[in-house]
Amino acid sequence: MARTTLVDTCCLFLFLLLLADLSSCKEIMVGGKPSAWKIPSSPSDSLNKWAESLHFHVGDSLVWKYDGEKDSVLQVTKEAYINCNTTNPAANYSNGDTKVNLDRSGSFFFISGSKSNCVEGEKLHVVVMSSRGGHHHTGGFFTGSAPSPAPSQALLGAPAVPPATGSASSLTRRIGVLGFVGLAVVLLSFYY
Repeated sequence: MARTTLVDTCCLFLFLLLLADLSSCKEIMVGGKPSAWKIPSSPSDSLNKWAESLHFHVGDSLVWKYDGEKDSVLQVTKEAYINCNTTNPAANYSNGDTKVNLDRSGSFFFISGSKSNCVEGEKLHVVVMSSRGGHHHTGGFFTGSAPSPAPSQALLGAPAVPPATGSASSLTRRIGVLGFVGLAVVLLSFYY
């Protein structure tokens, strides 16, 4: 009877660890509010200022809310971002409720589908970190310890944190470790 209780307790613990790890990926409202995707009223109101105050991680998602009849979100290259080139985006979102998964580390560039809006500052540059490192999101809908701001060189084209090559994603590694620990617990329970 004690062995079954130990196995059940260990399995519940592993399930809770996995659930906590899966919930660490966040949906982040761009600008921290639904009406943020617009021409900024001043340079200090820019979405890039907002983005510099956060740490974005692989697996997080950006969420935009906007009037799809009047605006759109384009995911573009760095060059298109700098020049507000709307002609050949990597992705074009216009439904008014856009969600983009940050599926790799490095820079992501977004501009308004209206070239004039982009020229007036309706654009966003996000740098995604390759590992979580214990930082928490702040601003918008998230609370936690205040992170250090992202370096301003990121907006000037400094290289982003390179993706880890030849290794599994953080989530995949954690699932593998949890699976191994779970298997070890089950096997050890047969010996005790």
